[in-house]
Amino acid sequence: MKYTITGATGHLGQQVVQAMAELVPAEQLNLGVHTVSKATAFQAQGMTVSAIDYHDQASLQPVLSDSDVFIYIPSKSHDSYSRVQEFETVLAAAQASHVRHLLVMGFIADQVNNPFDLSAFYGYVPRRLAGAGIAYTIIRNALYADPLVPYIPELVERQQVIYPMGDQGLSFISQADSAAAFAKVATTPSLLQSGCIYTLTQDRKYTMPELAAVIQQVTGKPMSYQPVTLAEFATMYDQGNEGHMLASMYAGGAKGLLQPVSDDYVTIMGHPAQDLVSFLQNGLAQG
Repeated sequence: MKYTITGATGHLGQQVVQAMAELVPAEQLNLGVHTVSKATAFQAQGMTVSAIDYHDQASLQPVLSDSDVFIYIPSKSHDSYSRVQEFETVLAAAQASHVRHLLVMGFIADQVNNPFDLSAFYGYVPRRLAGAGIAYTIIRNALYADPLVPYIPELVERQQVIYPMGDQGLSFISQADSAAAFAKVATTPSLLQSGCIYTLTQDRKYTMPELAAVIQQVTGKPMSYQPVTLAEFATMYDQGNEGHMLASMYAGGAKGLLQPVSDDYVTIMGHPAQDLVSFLQNGLAQG
């Protein structure tokens, strides 16, 4: 078997590679990365590492050639148009390289009425794949719980959760749990079914007062919910010009579009995803 993983040095990608390494021999893992020097540890384990450019089909095809399973993790960009362009190049390379099965990372904010800047991309991918003539499976992630850990000190200082969410909720998944599910699906024929779409979440959603209560529980510090406006949020968190994109995501959340809860993780893994309280407790203890 040849398992190709792109985005293998990113936050999720690294964990997918590590999870795959627990299930298959290292020599079956074929990694496509933007900077080979960042993947020397994987090379040392016996994995194949090659440089790729998501926007250059010629660089992708030799890496993807005859892959049994290709795990595609999109690059980080702030608009749907550039991501769709990237995906079209990746898809063309996968088709030309005779990839047997494409396993794609999705996101729960893919609804047709979602104002999130990237919802058009996440909605485009399953529609495009449905007519692409290639076997595919999509794994949709809930919000990553991981960024909450380094964010908690700021919230503790504020004594407030400030997401502009109104009375709607958020559902979460950890990157480690997501990676484990990707690896399990990729290596289990009964799960790697063409046209199947899985949604990874913990076993419940959290309204913002409930999230504030969780943070108070794990920190022992007072916490309430006092939302800022979408415009204020965009200005506050515009590092790397991400402000509008982040605010648009919570605009979708305020419509109830970031709170789906699914039991697909249990179907895949046979046990529930790690709950938010224990995840945050562990993250704070390690930090």
